[in-house]
Amino acid sequence: MGTRRAAILAVDAGGSKIDVALLRRDGTVLGAARLQVSNHSGTGTGTEEHLLQVVDAVQAAALDAGIDPSRLPVADLGIYCLAGADLPADDRRLSKWLGRRGLTATDVVRNDTFAVLRAGTERPWGIGVVCGYGTNCAGVAPDGRITRFPAVGTISGDWGGGADLGRAAIWYAIRAEDGRGSKTMLASTVPAFFGMRRPRQVLEGLYFGRLDEERIVGLAPIVFEAATAGDAIALGLVERQADEVAVMATTAMRRLRMTKLDPDVVLGGGIFRTRNASFFERIDASIHVVAPRANVHVLTDPPVVGAALLGLDRLGAPHAAQARARRNLTHDRLSAHTAG
Repeated sequence: MGTRRAAILAVDAGGSKIDVALLRRDGTVLGAARLQVSNHSGTGTGTEEHLLQVVDAVQAAALDAGIDPSRLPVADLGIYCLAGADLPADDRRLSKWLGRRGLTATDVVRNDTFAVLRAGTERPWGIGVVCGYGTNCAGVAPDGRITRFPAVGTISGDWGGGADLGRAAIWYAIRAEDGRGSKTMLASTVPAFFGMRRPRQVLEGLYFGRLDEERIVGLAPIVFEAATAGDAIALGLVERQADEVAVMATTAMRRLRMTKLDPDVVLGGGIFRTRNASFFERIDASIHVVAPRANVHVLTDPPVVGAALLGLDRLGAPHAAQARARRNLTHDRLSAHTAG
């Protein structure tokens, strides 16, 4: 292990996976690793357990790069894009924790939404919306001004993502079965997802702890399938999700006075893997009412690319270095070295 430390440690740590890469100043990827995170509700993003998993992923990436993970720091600059970095107090707490660990000589903590944003645009500004387990949005103006939302759930005015869609699907399925609500395909497709016949069996399974609540997130594709088939209840949920995405993006643009510009609006997260065309059409139309020149698109690169580019931006790296990082830091490269 003769390789000296890297210039940049890029981290994208969400609730379902942690991606890490070590890069040279010229954008060369020295090492990378992906760690799958399980039990979101038990671990919790931004908690000690979650951060220790980040350390595990960093160590795996260091080994992949031929860097001794016990010889700290492993990189000069660390860009940590972390789910759980929602409030300024979170940023300070996470920065202190990382500082004590000494993984990198200089630590920069950002919410993981900023990684999605930077990964989806060639410019250092724009709007990023994440919709996976939950939902979040961040914006950066051309002059560097930043806006973001607390995004800590219902108490901060949020709705959306797999957890909320899944819970809503169960709610409507239960009410369709017992007569309090309208008929819906979800009354059969929701229990079928769990290998059951009736919504009440799902209720009892969750209530008595026989079903893992983490599985609720997996109901989101079931909702989209029902909406595509024309189910009115599911269609209403999909439309609500589209409206939430659009209102976060347009609110961020208004705050940053970007509605007359041509910002990239980058959509990242598992919910955007759906092929439901009307979902994206509704988002696109709603955003263009407010910002006619906005460019709305779904992120295809891994978000850790954005963390790497944020690091290269900070070092003043040329476009060639950024292009090299984007070209080489792929899903396949990350999956080739799975940690944990």
